[in-house]
Formats: sequence, structure tokens, C-alpha cells
Amino acid sequence: MLDGAMRRLIDPPLNHAGRWLAARGATADVVTLLGLGFGLVAAVMLALGLPGWLALVPLLTGRLLDGLDGAVARATFKTDFGGYFDIFCDFVFYAAIPLAFVIRDPAANAVAGAFLLAAFYTNAASFLGYAIIAAKRRMTTTQQGEKSLYYAVGLLEGTETIAFFALICVMPSLFAPAALIFGGLCLMTALARVVLARRAFFDAPSGRD
Repeated sequence: MLDGAMRRLIDPPLNHAGRWLAARGATADVVTLLGLGFGLVAAVMLALGLPGWLALVPLLTGRLLDGLDGAVARATFKTDFGGYFDIFCDFVFYAAIPLAFVIRDPAANAVAGAFLLAAFYTNAASFLGYAIIAAKRRMTTTQQGEKSLYYAVGLLEGTETIAFFALICVMPSLFAPAALIFGGLCLMTALARVVLARRAFFDAPSGRD
């Protein structure tokens, strides 16, 4: 919901930094991989029971790099693999943080963590399925900036997810209730996207698996 407004704020400095990095030989895929690496470091720190505020540093660094990879690509060249690799790494990161909290305290966090992961999976299916059909119909959008995939808007997007992860890093004891609330909102986002898809894609017949 907030990604469109956030992109208008952060894209100018990100594009400037992306051009600076590209001029020094950085490639978008390497920046993407580094972003995932920092995110996984944060997940390991959380799983080991280290203070959550310490894990917040690599977590936010990883998300910054996730924004910079697109800026580097725009300053050099964009590839379909780069877009694919970016979304792949995003979903690995999104899965790693809830899993880390489950490992950190299984008794307190297992049920909420499983529910959150299921909600993430459902939301991801609604997002990627929409993007596939949108690509088939040659639909485009720049509401969330220049993307390799069609980004259908939703109640919860990247900005909200980062804010949620930051909250549970700073206050790990809130993971279970926060995960249940956030997971419920993810399911609402997925359902809203299905309704949107019904309106957008129902005008033509298509084969089914």
C-alpha cells in the first residue's frame, strides 16, 4: 500500500547511488546476492537468540541493497534473469525471518510462525499468478517503480513488511501476536488481489491445468 509513495521518495537517491556503484564496476546481480546475504545474517542472528536490535543492522542493510540492485541495473542494463533473481532472493529472505523466530523460541513462536509462512506463501501465489497473466496480456505499471514483473498493488507490500520485520527485531517478545495479525492482513491482501484478478482477467477464456 505504501510502496508507491515510498518509491517516489527513495528512487532519486537510490538512482544516484546506483550510478555511482555502476561506474565502479558493480553489477546488479552481485548487489542482489549481497542483499540476500545480509538478510540471512540477520536471520541467523535472530535464530541464535542474539538481541534483535543487533540483527536489525544487517536486515536493513540487506533491504537497502535490495533497493540498490534495481538502480544499478537501470544505470547499466536490465535482464530478465536479474528480475527473476531479485524476486527469488526476496522470497528467500521473507521466509528466513519468520523461520528464525520459530527456531529462536519454538514453544512460543511455532504456531504463529507457521501461520505467517502459510500466509506469505498464499500472498506470494496471488502476486506471482497475477504477474504471469498480466505479462501474457502485456500489461504494464510503474506504480512501484520500474520492475521486471507486474506488481499488483496490495494492502501489504514491501514497505509494510520491512516495518513489520523491524518491529519484531526490536521487540522479539511480540513476534507471536504480531505474526498472527500480519499474517491475517497478508491473507486479506491475497483475497483482494484475487478479486482484482477476477475483474481484470475474466473477459477472455483460457486453458486450465
